[in-house]
Amino acid sequence: MADAPVSPSLATAEADDAPLFAPRKQIYPQAVKGRFRTIKWIVLLVTLGIYYLVPFIRWDRGPNAPDQAVLVDLANGRFYFFFIEIWPQEVYYITGLLVLAALTLFLMNAVAGRVWCGYLCPQTVWTDLFYAVERWIEGDRRDRMRKDKERLTLKVAAQKGLKHFIWLMIAWWTGGAWVLYFADAPPLVYELATFQAPMIAYIWIGILTFTTYTLAGFMREQVCTYMCPWPRIQAALTDEYALNVTYRYDRGEPRGSMKKNEVLKLQGLPAGDCIDCNQCVNVCPTGVDIRKGLQMDCIQCGLCIDACNAVMEKINRPLNLIAYDTEMNVKARMEGRTEVRRIVRPRTLFYTGIIAIVGVTMIGSLAMRQTIYLSVMHDRNPLFVRLSDGSIRNGFTVRVANKNLNERVYALTVDGLPNAKLDIVGGEIDQQDRAIVKVGPDQTLETRVLVSSEGSDVPSSTDIHFTLTDLATGDASRMNDHFKAP
Repeated sequence: MADAPVSPSLATAEADDAPLFAPRKQIYPQAVKGRFRTIKWIVLLVTLGIYYLVPFIRWDRGPNAPDQAVLVDLANGRFYFFFIEIWPQEVYYITGLLVLAALTLFLMNAVAGRVWCGYLCPQTVWTDLFYAVERWIEGDRRDRMRKDKERLTLKVAAQKGLKHFIWLMIAWWTGGAWVLYFADAPPLVYELATFQAPMIAYIWIGILTFTTYTLAGFMREQVCTYMCPWPRIQAALTDEYALNVTYRYDRGEPRGSMKKNEVLKLQGLPAGDCIDCNQCVNVCPTGVDIRKGLQMDCIQCGLCIDACNAVMEKINRPLNLIAYDTEMNVKARMEGRTEVRRIVRPRTLFYTGIIAIVGVTMIGSLAMRQTIYLSVMHDRNPLFVRLSDGSIRNGFTVRVANKNLNERVYALTVDGLPNAKLDIVGGEIDQQDRAIVKVGPDQTLETRVLVSSEGSDVPSSTDIHFTLTDLATGDASRMNDHFKAP
């Protein structure tokens, strides 16, 4: 008997009552060994080693500068990265780094899909570490599933307590390492341990401890599925040539048990290499069945490739039933056409070219940047003043930055205005009519400069040029402005 038709109004009401999100299904990823798992371990050790240890690396910059290799000195407005020192006026370098990071992410996506998510994303790295602790204490997939279903015993409670304690210690040191990038690490560690550190340090450690513990210990794949925007963005940036973790259904279907498929092959009937063991699903950290095709939840980590290869090796079948491939190549093999692999193509060349241009521009700018910074700002009100002798005077605010670690003496001159006279408030004028400016090491000095024309016959606007010269080295910086008159 056919089912009765459903009323459209009833269907709409049921749809309105449906939840916006599917309830979370607990995932118990199984441990796996293989090439991609080894790569993930290496990436985990290298990235976490860099994050935790870099604040303790020393870098000698001289007596008047901090000796921490990587330091964000908010109090003095400096960012130190080994031999590079970035001032607030040079924030464009930070912008350039962000542009490079975005373009590199686009290039990685064009080459191999969400490879960033699978190997380098902080959420993936810390979740991997938390999984490793969980397996070490509670056992692998089957053990954890059994313990969660059975009645809680004292032994299991002790194991879970130890697991959460280690998770909290990892999360706490994650937050602690973060604040070390903003102050001298060794003294701050001592202050934190003796409860003498600033309250803001404890607040940030608390925030990052909570977020790391929550995101890596509990939310895990939910972050990748619901919170992270990248899966949705990358779908618009990929194309048919991008390599993704792909189930080669041209080889695997129709799937079935090993014995059943062997019988079908002996009978000359279609039989695939997939024996439906579900190992690819069991090892997936997001619970994806890659055999259903490319899905938004898949982070392209390659663990299913390792699991499938281990099974194929045991049953003497060719490896890489699951591999980094394209849907286009799967269809090409089914149709007897030649596979196409195009890593080098207009999209990847474009991203590589832009990365090279931005990178070379930043390196060139760093190599040629001066250690003198001159800024000149004309007074807004009044624009000019007529003196008692009929001459015109303009006021300027001059800012001089010394990016050197020693005190420097500069000479400030102005040209472009005939018969110009230069005065500096609180400074001195030498015999060559130059304003002498002294600036301490790694400091900025702001002063008032007055420029006067000795005659009254001056155009309403005249281009003038300020030149700041280091008297010791001869290095100079030049800035243009205007001299205003009636």
